[in-house]
This record gives sequence, structure tokens and C-alpha cells, in this order.
Amino acid sequence: MGENETSLPNTSLQGKKMAYQKVSADQRAPGHSQYLDNDDLQATALDLEWDMEKELEEPGFDQFQVESAENQNLGHSETADLHLDSIQPATSPKGRFQRLQEEPDFVTHYSRSVPKSNRCSFCYLLKLLCTAIILFIFGILIGYYTRKNCPSAATSSATVDPQFYQEILKTIQAEDIKKSFRNLVQLYKSEDDMEISKKVKTHWISLGLEDVQLVNYSVLLNLPGPSPSTVTLSSSGQCFHPNGQPCNKEARKAGSQDLLYSYAAYSAKGTLEAGVIDVSYGTADDLKRIKKMKNTTNQIALLKLGKLPLLYKISLLEKAGFGGVLLYIDPCDLPKTADLSYDTFMVSLNPGGDPSTPGYPSVDGSFRQSRSNLTSLLVQPISASLVAKLISPPKAKTKTDICSPLVLPNNEIRMVSMQVQTVTKFKTVTNVVGYLKGFTSPDRYIIVGSHHHTAYTYNGQEWASSTAIITAFIRALMLRVKRGWRPDRTIVFCSWGGTAFGNIGSYEWGEDFKKVLQKNVVAYISIHSPIRGNSSLHPIASPSLQQLIREKNNFNCTRRAQCTETNVSSVQIKGDADYFINHLGVPTVEFAYEDSKALELSGEVILQIANEPVLPFNALDIALEVQNNLRGDQPSTHQLLAMASRLRESAELFQSDEMRPANDPKERVPVRVRMLNDILQDMEKSFLVKKVPPGFYRNILYHVDEKTRQFSLLVEAWEHCKPLASNETFQEALSEVLNSINSAQVYFKAGLDVFESVLVEKN
Repeated sequence: MGENETSLPNTSLQGKKMAYQKVSADQRAPGHSQYLDNDDLQATALDLEWDMEKELEEPGFDQFQVESAENQNLGHSETADLHLDSIQPATSPKGRFQRLQEEPDFVTHYSRSVPKSNRCSFCYLLKLLCTAIILFIFGILIGYYTRKNCPSAATSSATVDPQFYQEILKTIQAEDIKKSFRNLVQLYKSEDDMEISKKVKTHWISLGLEDVQLVNYSVLLNLPGPSPSTVTLSSSGQCFHPNGQPCNKEARKAGSQDLLYSYAAYSAKGTLEAGVIDVSYGTADDLKRIKKMKNTTNQIALLKLGKLPLLYKISLLEKAGFGGVLLYIDPCDLPKTADLSYDTFMVSLNPGGDPSTPGYPSVDGSFRQSRSNLTSLLVQPISASLVAKLISPPKAKTKTDICSPLVLPNNEIRMVSMQVQTVTKFKTVTNVVGYLKGFTSPDRYIIVGSHHHTAYTYNGQEWASSTAIITAFIRALMLRVKRGWRPDRTIVFCSWGGTAFGNIGSYEWGEDFKKVLQKNVVAYISIHSPIRGNSSLHPIASPSLQQLIREKNNFNCTRRAQCTETNVSSVQIKGDADYFINHLGVPTVEFAYEDSKALELSGEVILQIANEPVLPFNALDIALEVQNNLRGDQPSTHQLLAMASRLRESAELFQSDEMRPANDPKERVPVRVRMLNDILQDMEKSFLVKKVPPGFYRNILYHVDEKTRQFSLLVEAWEHCKPLASNETFQEALSEVLNSINSAQVYFKAGLDVFESVLVEKN
């Protein structure tokens, strides 16, 4: 059931006829634009727990402290963008928009009657004096209240200095984030999903965010059973919980919550007794090697997380005939400082959205499919300590402190009995959606997404950091909005529900408002997991946004006199950005931080995309990424290379002929800027393919990992079909990539043709 408090604002366009005429500077009246309402590791990686309190006390975070109680007014006015100097189009090559010229002999005449008599009575003079005094006082009052309510030095977003963004973001205070984080962590202990959503909504409204909605969907959730799952050694009869502790009352009582939530959502349920086969990371090569040695039918696979999407590996194991999977994280794949031997975790086997309504929203009256499990395999996450009990003791660490991966020798047999217990129920998942409406382009959305805790999931603090960070951004922006500033484009803040079960909240909202979002969404900024232990700054971005990320990072590190090279990549990320990347083709960026010092990067990127007259996307970078993805020894790529070369030529022409003049205020033509932005925001849609392996992105510009630079779709097809280069699967993959590149080339060429035809018509 979709119970939305209000529907997404409906989108429409209004035109204004504008006449250009000579006016004196003191007679110019600022215009007003009416706001038009408008309508893995795939959730599998065990993110390191971190101490939010400690991270926020890092010295580098001092920049977020307010340096003075009084903020400096940079004067970014709502009406600044409609200043005549900025909205008048520059003269076109054929003089179409030439302004009206002032006649040299133009004289302003005033009709004024000449008094017939010089006599002036005292009463008449007194009346004039009183009138003048009243008007003078009235003028002072008007000026006072006008100055009080409006910024005194308005600037257009077209000329905003990067320091302006710093002025907004410097109001983010560490203490506010810590307070939000502490409050959110406490909430999950006693509140369900709806109550937490209401608290988030109330908090956002208290900060001044306008039009905050709760959007509810009734969805099918796969929840833990009444008791924890177990793994029993057949040889000894020893029973263990997923964390490696014995199945006794004391162990169950000590960690009952964590034990219950160590499970694979939408796994098959039941009991299976079989031999354990170590399949390592479960790649196609691993399975080919194993099938030559052993019979895998109805056996239990011991599978490591990593290298490839979990859903893809599960599909390969299912095809190989396995009956169950014991899933774990090898300690050698974690940082040396991490000790997670006894830690358990939850994964979801749901590719996205409500399983009972695949591809359409869970609104009232929707047909509900019966899908209690999404695989025939029994899947159970277990700790590394339990894996150690199932296999021979690993070799001791050498003097060089090299980690020895956990391996079950092929000649050893381990029989175990695994029991998986889950229940399936319809539950309500709630999204919190708030709008900061744009001033000049309110029908264009920059979506900033975080997620909040959903009941019935594993206890972690990642969601609390995500919500605390987005709340800090809202607070900083609303402080500036109260002083008269407003972004050019609408910023939509979303706190998603049901993320742990397969990004259910974001998928259902996206499917619900798909037609509106396809047209209006400009970019998605993910704040899914903003701080990850001690890892370095690691931004992930669409190819069209990578240049912007590098520029912002270089600007900030230069200001701090501490610069490190930033490795920006386009790899698959977990979280709610999934729907926007793979179904809407929206340019996306996500930052993972070393610590709080880099939080400002997200804020600056949001502000620049929301305010720049021309979207800061790079068309040529997409063409270059395509060419780089075709490097390698894969066969039959000559046609792809030729098509990629034509794409690059079109992108270069588009960037030089259209984007360059649009970024120059002296050459900028408003109507052409709007057309240009419409093309820029839809560039990635050409790279959405219909058919991909489970767990792979439909947006082929993204890679499954950082090591592989080729198109992941082609790499998988080639690895899967190496013996037969002419295999139909590989040829289909080649065709998908070829059609995507051709579609992008046609798209840019059509854009150039549209601009050229507009010039012809106007001249």
C-alpha cells in the first residue's frame, strides 16, 4: 500500500515573453520566478564499525566550527539571477539578439504647468512641507525593512565564488553531528521504522526545511525466525551459532539480537546435511576447477565475499547444483587492525525493491506475487571463527606477518548440517522526503540520499552516521536560506527505509514517481556510508562527474596546503543510489571519508550542481571512458573501437561548440543553456542495457571492481565463454555494448543538430 502524505510536486513549465529596452540602473526592478510544484559487495561487505565521537574530534574537523557568532553576508539574493545584465542574451553570430539602441537625440520631456502667479500662501507651503516630511519618514521605513529582509549585496549564481560555498558549509559544527548521532543510535533500541521516520521528519522541519513528507509502502520482508540459525558438525555432533559460539543458553542469551540478525534475507529455509566444498570466491574459473574434481549436486559451498557481486556468485552456485552456501569474510581481506573473527552480519539476496511487486510500485491495488525466497539455495552468513572450526587450522603467521587465507583442502571431507529459519511478512517501510525548492529551475532536482534504521535488521551504526551527516547539511543550508539565499535548482533530501533488505524504500519511491524523475532528476548524491574506519578518501562518481570531484578536491587540499592524489572511479556501490544509476541513468557521486575533514566535499558538490547555470558535467569524459573500457585482449572489438572513435568526435564537437560558450557569461544565451542542461543530464541514459548477469549494473559505465577497466559485461561474457569465442552469450554482450555506444553518439549528434536548427530558425 502506498500511503503518501502528499504526492511529488507536479511538473510544468511556464514561459515569459521578455522585451529588451533601455532603462536606467536605478529603475531596474528584479523579476520573480514563481515556483512550479513538480511532480558487492552488494549489501554484503561488512563495513568496519567506527567511533563517531572519536572521528569528529579529529583536529582537521575544526574547520566546521563557527568562527564567529555573526556570519558574513556574501549577499546571494533570490532575485540576483534575473538581473538584466545576466539574463540578456549575448549577441549571436548573426545578430539575432541585438539589443535596442538608444537614439542619440532622445530627450525625456515632462509636461509641467507654469504657475500663473508667484503668490504662495503660508498654508500651501506648510502642506508641502508636511507632505515632504511624511514621505521622507515613510521612505526611511521602507528602506529599513527592505534592508532587514533582503541581503544587501546580492550576487548571481553565475558569478558565485567558491568561497561562498565555504561560507555556507562552515556553519556545520562537530557538536551538532555528534548530538544527532547519539540521539539516532539510541532510537533503534525502542522505536520501530515508522517512529524513527517521524523523528527524522520532525527534526528536519524544526531546521526550517519546507514540504517534508512521509512516504509509506507496504512491502514483503524476509525476517529472522524465532531462533538463530545453526551449523552442526556431523562427525562430532557439535552445534554452533553463526558467530562460532556453541549452541547453549548462555551464548544465545549473551548475543541473542546479533544472532537472530545474522542471516540472508530471502534465502530458502529448511535443513540440509551435506559435504562442504571450498569454492573460494566462487568465480567462474573456481567453479570450473571444482566441477572437474567433485560432484557439487546438493553440496554446501563455503564461499568468501569479495571480487564479484554476491547475487552473481549465488546464481553460479545455483546453476552448478549446490544446495546450500556458508558465506564468510576472510580476515586476510580486511585491514590488519581489524579483528572481526567472531562478528556476524546480514546480507540480502534481493536485487532491489519489493519482491512482491517486481518492476512496479507497491501502491494500493497492485498485484502481489508470492515470493518468500528469491533463490533455491539455503544461504547462511557465518563468522571467520566458525570457518576455522570447520577446516584444518590455518598456517601460523610468518615473521613477515603475512596473513594466511582460510582454505579447506580438497582431499578433506567435512559433513555438516545447516538449519536456516526465516519468516516472511508484509511490513510498512517509510521514506522521509524533504524539498528545498529551487529559485530559477525548481523543476530540476538534485537528490541527496541517506538511509535510516529499519526494524528487524542487524544492529549497526552506519545508518546513524548517514542520517546525522545529511541533517548537518540541511541545518547549514537552511541558515543561509533564512538570510534570503536559495539554490537555483531544487534539492531533495531523502532518508530511505528498508535499505538493508534490498534498497526497498528508494526503489518503491523511484518506481512510484518514475515518469517525473526521468525528466527532472539532474544528479544523485549518495551519503550511504560517509565514514569508513581509517580508509582513505575514496570518491566514486559517474564519468561525467569525475572532473568536478577532482577540481573540488584540489581546491580544498590547496587551501589546506596538504594535497594527496584522489583516485576517482566508477565502480558499483551498494546502497540506495542503485535505482537512480541503473533505472534512471542519473549521474551519481558518493564519498567515503578518511575522517570528518572531507565532509565538505559532498556539500560543495551539491551546491555547485544546484547553482551553476551550466551543469558541471563533462561530456568528453564519457567518450574517453568508453575508449578506455575497450582496451584489452577481448576479440571482436574492432567495430566497438570504430564506434567509440565517432562518439569521441561528436563529444569533442559538442563540448567545444556548445559547452564552452555556455560557460562564458559574455556568450551565454539563457534559452540555449536550458537546452544544453537537458542534454547533459540525460547523457548516461544511453548506457542502460536491458540484460545483465545478476548483481551487475545495467549502467555499463560502472565496473564490478577497481582492478577491471574493461566493460564488466564483456569481461564476464568472455570469461564465461572462453572455449567458444563465437558463443551466443558473448555476441549478445558485444551487441549490447555496441548499441549503447551508437546510441550515445546519435544522442550527441542530435543535440548539435537541434542547436544548429535553432540558430537557423531565429535568423
